[in-house]
Amino acid sequence: MTEDVTDGAVRRWDELAPSAVLLDGFHALKHALRFGAEVGPVLTCDRDGVLALAGRLAPDVAPALSALMVEVDRAVLRSLVPRGHTTEVAGLAVRPSRRANLAALRARERRAPVVVLDNPRNLGNVGAVVRLAAGFGVTGVVTTGDLDPWHQNAVRAGAGLHFATAVERVSYEDVPGGPLFALDADGEDIRSVALPDDAVLVFGSERYGVSGELRGRADRVVSLPMRVGVSSYNLATSVGMVLFHWGGPV
Repeated sequence: MTEDVTDGAVRRWDELAPSAVLLDGFHALKHALRFGAEVGPVLTCDRDGVLALAGRLAPDVAPALSALMVEVDRAVLRSLVPRGHTTEVAGLAVRPSRRANLAALRARERRAPVVVLDNPRNLGNVGAVVRLAAGFGVTGVVTTGDLDPWHQNAVRAGAGLHFATAVERVSYEDVPGGPLFALDADGEDIRSVALPDDAVLVFGSERYGVSGELRGRADRVVSLPMRVGVSSYNLATSVGMVLFHWGGPV
């Protein structure tokens, strides 16, 4: 790789980084490319190693990755991504438009639920929920509160699967419509409740639960079965259990 190409890629990174989504590591890049993200530049200090990994785990994206990658010194990569992934590769991607995401979330005939995280406090949990949502093929994940669900820590925890579904932060007024089910320990057992495909599934924050605002709008308040003495499940675990219940028998 010529010095001009390397320098140009680094300059482009510096220009785009403030507004772009950081794809930190091979798996985030793999999923972003697989689900149609506009990716570039991609920098690595181990081009051969990354391509070998792609050949084993994601041959469908290997050609695109090969075309995008520019090899740089490890020190350069670390200066741009200090907490770099062990796969020694990172890229930038264009964040999907808010308008397009909101249009998908507000569609009148949804074929899969929307997951609402009400004022979440942990970015790792947000990313884990996005990963689950992408796996189940839900319409999208929305958050309320002050955390940005596209923060690099959430994208890393979600392995780049933000691009596989609609992810947005909204106000309470903009929470998508549909039959609203709020999760609360005092609700009726979810095993006796059928969740429709256009359900809006609301999960409260790790500490305070569902807000009065959204609980008051709920069509039903439901709970997950839990052994006496256990205080709570992890947020992503709760979402996974509810989505599995929605999906029903295979």
